[in-house]
Amino acid sequence: MAQMHNNLSPAEGIWSLRRLPDMDEAQFSQWQTLLEHRTGITLSSERRSFLETNLGIRMREIGCSSYQAYYEKIVSGPDAIREWSTLVDRLTVQETRFFRDPDAFRLVSDYVLTRPREQLKKRPLEAWSVGCSTGEEPYTLAMVLNECMEQLALQPLFGVTGSDISKPVIEKARNGQFNPRKLLGMDEEMKARYFRPAERNTVEIVNSIRDRVCFTRLNVLDLDKAPMHGMNIIFCQNLLIYFRRWRRREIVKRLAERLAPGGLLVLGQGELTDWQPPGLQRVPSEHVLAWIKRQTDEE
Repeated sequence: MAQMHNNLSPAEGIWSLRRLPDMDEAQFSQWQTLLEHRTGITLSSERRSFLETNLGIRMREIGCSSYQAYYEKIVSGPDAIREWSTLVDRLTVQETRFFRDPDAFRLVSDYVLTRPREQLKKRPLEAWSVGCSTGEEPYTLAMVLNECMEQLALQPLFGVTGSDISKPVIEKARNGQFNPRKLLGMDEEMKARYFRPAERNTVEIVNSIRDRVCFTRLNVLDLDKAPMHGMNIIFCQNLLIYFRRWRRREIVKRLAERLAPGGLLVLGQGELTDWQPPGLQRVPSEHVLAWIKRQTDEE
């Protein structure tokens, strides 16, 4: 439990129960600039209350009574790096679940099942979940790929990488344990195949799938430094909505560079409109926003 500042009297110790003052325009602009500079995420004026709420919760936890004092702690305090990591986790973690977008995963399945069989036998499939949060999406991708390999009577030659800016969610994803509500809507046979009961009324991913998935911390602003190359499938859903239009295009360009020729890029519906990424061909679908990277002469 966070200790309060020593200069607070016992009566003042209950300050955390009081409402923090509203954030003024200059303060909000200051936080907007910091977040966009460090993460690329933009906060519209409509999301000021979201920022106030999340900052307020963290400030109460550590006994900080003003937005400016907390800003200075984030920017130049002795624990600035650690505190920034904690705050980013609060601001970016999304509620998600397994098979959240069934149409998108059906598209992945169709994509794999129609690939040349000899190619699947010789070269492992590599998939990447960008902004993977607590791991539901990359584990779902692994289940889909495993189902495809079994349907094709092939060895499960595939691997999935999940990346996220938040260290705590990456650690949780690696743990592989989930609340059963994360499985809502899943096929019962799939649940039985890929999950088993775990401690504290949770369920955990079976080892055969867990061993196929790895996780790494990555800021999408640093995609040029990412070691992922030659990916067959890249999933980047419900992430680009936080960025300006020009930055969305830059991120998609970077992701396209990481695709293998013939690779599949899947975004969230509405995240990229009125723009055709160079070198990619749109997948005809009413329900999924996806592209295939054009083949080169080498492929």
